[in-house]
Amino acid sequence: MATTVLLNSIDHQDVKIITERSQQYGDNLWYSLTFPAEFRSVQAYYPIFFNKDVNTGEFFSVAIFGFQDKENLFLTDNKWDAPYIPLSVTRQPFLIGVQKTNEDGEDKEQRVLHIDMDHPRVNQQQGHALFLEFGGNTPYLDSVADMLEAIHHGMVDSKIFINLLVEHKLLEPFTLEIELNDKTQNQMLGFYVISEDKVAELSADTLAILHARGYLQAIYMAIASQSNVRGLLNRKNIQLGL
Repeated sequence: MATTVLLNSIDHQDVKIITERSQQYGDNLWYSLTFPAEFRSVQAYYPIFFNKDVNTGEFFSVAIFGFQDKENLFLTDNKWDAPYIPLSVTRQPFLIGVQKTNEDGEDKEQRVLHIDMDHPRVNQQQGHALFLEFGGNTPYLDSVADMLEAIHHGMVDSKIFINLLVEHKLLEPFTLEIELNDKTQNQMLGFYVISEDKVAELSADTLAILHARGYLQAIYMAIASQSNVRGLLNRKNIQLGL
């Protein structure tokens, strides 16, 4: 169970963060959140699909690492076998929180860093320090703050992007038929992809709007990323010795 607290240099002066990649640190992920501004980096290595929140009905974009729960085919020998790791994974064990303040009688909200003290990366013996000996953030902590700020803006932008996909009916259900080298077959259900055919049917005005907002590039990045499914299958076959 997570114990999320506001990060500060007094209570967390001696906290260190382990950054190596391993199942014991929670990296056995099937997929993770991503967002349009990250698609260029993500699509080079991972398929980008879309999922739907069963409670809200809202869509969100994800980078896929495997074919079933807790399967990360990029995780080998305590390392992540890809040059880029999505920010929603890299940011662990940190989160963005909101702190309410009052300035000159006006209520405001300020984004602040939180940390999950129960996360297995958190300890006092090894890893990256968060604070300098005599005060101030370490370069590592500054990089984390920048990362979380990028995620925050990325997720805000992602909602606009996905609303446009839904508005123009560009998302369609996707069933992946998986056949391994030993001829065993499985299905991966519940995901959505952007329909290339429906994108081709968009009007010139709609394409111009998407292009002006930078979303047309994100659309084609997501479509192109589907070719990475073959790479995932290869990794699965190698893992099974097939």
